[in-house]
Amino acid sequence: MGSINGEKLRFCIDRGGTFTDVYAEIPGQSEGRVMKLLSVDPSNYDDAPVEGIRRILEEFTGEKIPRTSKIPTDKIEWIRMGTTVATNALLERKGERIALCVTKGFRDLLQIGNQARPNIFDLTVSKPSNLYEEVIEVDERVELVMDEEANPDSSFALKGISGEFVRVVKPVNGAALKPLLKGLLEKGISCLAVVLMHSYTYPQHEVSVEKLALSLGFRHVSISSALTPMVRAVPRGLTATVDAYLTPVIKEYLSCFISKFDEGLGKLNVLFMQSDGGLAPESRFSGHKAVLSGPAGGVVGYSQTLFGLETEKPLIGFDMGGTSTDVSRYAGSYEEILETQIAGAIIQAPQLDINTVAAGGGSKLKFQFGAFRVGPESVGAHPGPVCYRKGGELAVTDANLVLGYVIPDHFPSIFGPNEDQALDINATREEFEKLAKEINSYRKSQDVSAKDMTVEEIAQGFVNVANETMCRPIRQLTEMKGHETRNHALACFGGAGPQHACAIARSLGMKEVLIHRFCGILSAYGMGLADVIEEAQEPYSAVYDLGSLQEASHREASLLKMVKQKLQEQGFKQENITTETYLNMRYEGTDTAIMVRRQINKGDYAAEFVKLFQQEYGFKLQNRNILICDIRVRGIGVTNILKPQALEPTSVVPKIEGHYKVFFDNGWHNAPLFKLEDLGYGHVIQGPAIIMNGNSTVIVEPSWKAIITKYGNIKIEIELSSSSSSTVKVAEKVADVVQLSIFNHRFMGIAEQMGRTLQRTSISTNIKERLDFSCALFDPNGGLVANAPHVPVHLGAMSSTVRWQCDYWGENLHDGDVLVTNHPCSGGSHLPDITVITPVFDNGQLVFFVASRGHHAEIGGITPGSMPPFSKFIWEEGAAIKAFKLVEKGIFQEEGIIKLLKYPSSEDLDHHIPGTRRLQDNLSDLRAQVAANQRGIFLIKELIEQYGLDTVQAYMIHVQVNAEAAVREMLKSVVNRVSSELTNGGESDSLTIEEEDYMDDGSTIHLKLSIDRDKGDAVFDFSGTSPEVYGNWNAPEAVTAAAVIYCLRCLVNVDIPLNQGCLAPVIIRIPEGSFLSPSDKAAVVGGNVLTSQRITDVVLTAFQACAHSQGCMNNLTFGDDTFGYYETIGGGSGAGPTWDGTSGVQCHMTNTRMTDPEIFEQRYPVILHGFGLREKSGGAGLFRGGDGIVREIEFRRPVVVSILSERRVLAPRGLKGGSDGARGANYLVTKDKRRVYLGGKNTVEVQAGEILQILTPGGGGWGGF
Repeated sequence: MGSINGEKLRFCIDRGGTFTDVYAEIPGQSEGRVMKLLSVDPSNYDDAPVEGIRRILEEFTGEKIPRTSKIPTDKIEWIRMGTTVATNALLERKGERIALCVTKGFRDLLQIGNQARPNIFDLTVSKPSNLYEEVIEVDERVELVMDEEANPDSSFALKGISGEFVRVVKPVNGAALKPLLKGLLEKGISCLAVVLMHSYTYPQHEVSVEKLALSLGFRHVSISSALTPMVRAVPRGLTATVDAYLTPVIKEYLSCFISKFDEGLGKLNVLFMQSDGGLAPESRFSGHKAVLSGPAGGVVGYSQTLFGLETEKPLIGFDMGGTSTDVSRYAGSYEEILETQIAGAIIQAPQLDINTVAAGGGSKLKFQFGAFRVGPESVGAHPGPVCYRKGGELAVTDANLVLGYVIPDHFPSIFGPNEDQALDINATREEFEKLAKEINSYRKSQDVSAKDMTVEEIAQGFVNVANETMCRPIRQLTEMKGHETRNHALACFGGAGPQHACAIARSLGMKEVLIHRFCGILSAYGMGLADVIEEAQEPYSAVYDLGSLQEASHREASLLKMVKQKLQEQGFKQENITTETYLNMRYEGTDTAIMVRRQINKGDYAAEFVKLFQQEYGFKLQNRNILICDIRVRGIGVTNILKPQALEPTSVVPKIEGHYKVFFDNGWHNAPLFKLEDLGYGHVIQGPAIIMNGNSTVIVEPSWKAIITKYGNIKIEIELSSSSSSTVKVAEKVADVVQLSIFNHRFMGIAEQMGRTLQRTSISTNIKERLDFSCALFDPNGGLVANAPHVPVHLGAMSSTVRWQCDYWGENLHDGDVLVTNHPCSGGSHLPDITVITPVFDNGQLVFFVASRGHHAEIGGITPGSMPPFSKFIWEEGAAIKAFKLVEKGIFQEEGIIKLLKYPSSEDLDHHIPGTRRLQDNLSDLRAQVAANQRGIFLIKELIEQYGLDTVQAYMIHVQVNAEAAVREMLKSVVNRVSSELTNGGESDSLTIEEEDYMDDGSTIHLKLSIDRDKGDAVFDFSGTSPEVYGNWNAPEAVTAAAVIYCLRCLVNVDIPLNQGCLAPVIIRIPEGSFLSPSDKAAVVGGNVLTSQRITDVVLTAFQACAHSQGCMNNLTFGDDTFGYYETIGGGSGAGPTWDGTSGVQCHMTNTRMTDPEIFEQRYPVILHGFGLREKSGGAGLFRGGDGIVREIEFRRPVVVSILSERRVLAPRGLKGGSDGARGANYLVTKDKRRVYLGGKNTVEVQAGEILQILTPGGGGWGGF
């Protein structure tokens, strides 16, 4: 890269959404020049980065550079820049007009995605809009050759890049494609994203489409195989659309930027920050690698200046801005992920692991249902917080202002009509005083002796809740990867971060905070510390052994040669280039791959993989092949980076600028204020104190001290170990309104972490990929405290399971016991859903329970997949376990559980039913459920250690009372709304509504809903419901409870925790012997997946909330004695009073994901001919119902196929005059081309070459035209 030129300037720039930060190294000056500009200020300049360079060059040269003339480059050595241009275009949907080109039969693949709803309680099912405007289908098809067909000498089999054999069934039909592409150009669309099936291993078809498109005049074509050559069509296709959508926008911006400089720019080194923390020249800077450009600069900045220089501890990066906070981790190497979701778009490319939480200085403050709530909504920059003088709402910034954490004297006076006034503390206090009246009135209503909270206590409460919101992702980032959070140091930067640093560290048990002297512009500074990165990757599918390792080495060598050449073309010499090589590896039968870096002199890849797997998941798999999935190489061009300047120790007494009042938990303190520029190496500032670092306020709390380090940074250390203990006081009967919110966060965080542990440690596709599981924690009586929102049909249903086990085992529960059950009569839903429950003891006392429920794809029974359509009795559905100790006093009872799973039989009759066909998967997933429970136990014990058992147990009750209040308020409002509609504006003290619907066999679900407006009570009376059916759509009572709790949570429309309190104002009456309360002999496998959906439709119709959704889960299972596969298929959601239904989505009581088409064909003997939307199947109306899905599967060998579905006879109903959605249908196309209707429930033995067609129902419409 050449030596440092002492007479030239170096520029590091971060162009953010609001501000552009510039850091320039000036020849002859030890301190860099820092400048902050508005990113958009059209009345003064066209482009902020250019303006920053122009102003600093004028200062340096003393020569005027008119804005109309080009910037001279003779005094510039290099420019490095990160930009949010790509991120903003994605967030605001202001990218290029693009079209999508896909394999025929898959036009809707990316719109359907994995079928899951982003928010399971959002009845509108809001999904991000598509990036593409048009879709064209290519008549081509490549199929994978099955192992038994693969023959290297075969004329039809070609070896793909991954080593897999493929068959070209249909080459690209260029003649048919050409007019379609021309049609796009005529519509003004000249950018294209291409994703064709199995192009990761056979890219030739995508390349031919690219050549044809470019020859016709397309400006830009993004082909998925070139961007991210990895198996899985959906994320690869979405990445291609992101790239096609953003790259032209970036290229246009960069072209405009470069045009502002004179002709000497060609000789300059101009580099741009990518999402992986590496720099790239303009020619290689593309859309899919640019979305984390700015945040990546911050990670590089803190990691390269603090780790090793200021601390040996691993670092947590904490970058708090106005609307969101970015969290990352660094422990000597960058932590990367290969897939992320940003603004609803999945991007599959190497990128730094940066977690964003919707909490920042602009997060709204609310008091709702007796608890403090912060965010996720933001007040934005306009109107902003109240103190901005624009008529805004209370935000975190206002709370910090009231507490003295923001000092108006040291904040830019840019407010008011003339933009010359300071922050408005008086307006902020007035708004808080109004809120204080509301809060204190509520507290008095709960406890007449409650002392009024002051404005400062309320502001402090909101800040504490905001801090807990931000602590949640930090705990997940560290603890989910097996690291202790408390062993880290907090590296804090961003505008608002240093105000919260001590409090965040204290909450997390950290004892050290580091704040860089350039914390306000650290993303820009980081640009100057980054290296140039070139990457190459290709798929390689093989079992890890000596032969495959040799082949991988050959491939590595050619990829390394490629990346080195690219770096040499950019001027890097051999001695300045380093390389890294990786294998992406996984255990056979699992979907969790780990990118394993080659370790120098530390054994082979396999040993490193096993070590990493065990570190992250807590176990290793014995006697299981390790597979190679991909080979990746990374070339690093080491640059002449910015060097931290060491300072000389100072003996001068620190200069105090003044004293300001600052509020902490124990009242007001008179704190000295220092300016960082007046402090030197060795200064120690005792808290409480304020340090102004530019525009950033650093708050040093009491019992903490700030030390100015050798490099001019701020290190804050805790002095008193006792300060980390809790100061929470437990009220006798009434919850503290602040602590209530904090405990809600903590309890939900525990349930979520249990879920992540289960997902990561499980083996089966069902749990790991489709996320068909739920985790929860319970009080000692079995009352639900928190249920992570995974699968709605499990909501609240586990409480009855825990209570049944409590009653059954009584005093016979001991520390170290783990229970397992799946029987409907003991609170289960259906047999494939196995629940693992762990009682937890503290000093011999039972203090709480944790439980996890997962859908096992195979549990025995009369058909593979354990979802038999024709079961009439429970024993036909597989192994039924009422109560068993899976672990007894710490010993895993393997022999006992194997017997239960392999040899199920009726208790009454000698029915010999086949046992599980996948015993090892069952055992592995059960161990994963035990591990998830252990994770929950560890976290709750940590909570007890921090707050004390009495406090934790008190708040287990308080959060339930809080949820109860929220549901009561909702029920009261429903009475007002519905009775007003029914009586033309009149009011009523109570409301009674009757509603009913029918299963396809004619069975009735009848509901009489009675709500008392004064009390907020509701009675759900299902009297009149049909008796138990001689079929399997009987639903245990727990399923009805789950459906009711789900509907109530949707209608509350506030982020309250899911717990027993939601059902406290509710009485559910179910007639015994009905098919909603069947006998313990009844078959129930369909009740969980079919009847639950009908109950939901009936309840939501009673509330007049929305039209019927597809009303079914379309359960498909197939397999033989060697494997089983299970999926549920989405459909149309119902329209509502202000919204259209959503097409091709999982509805209501399920939210499981669909297996990616390429994985589906790679793992199972199938060919997927089509997966798209069923046009016009949604009901018409003022608002249309969503469309269903068409799924067409050809089987490549004989298998048993079972379909369990509803809404094949009776259509999903419209509401308020809207039309019904279309009914579903299931067909089998036989080898002799007959199309046979299968009905809603059937099992068939399918031959090779036969095709299953499933058409799922549409949603009902709302309102007449």
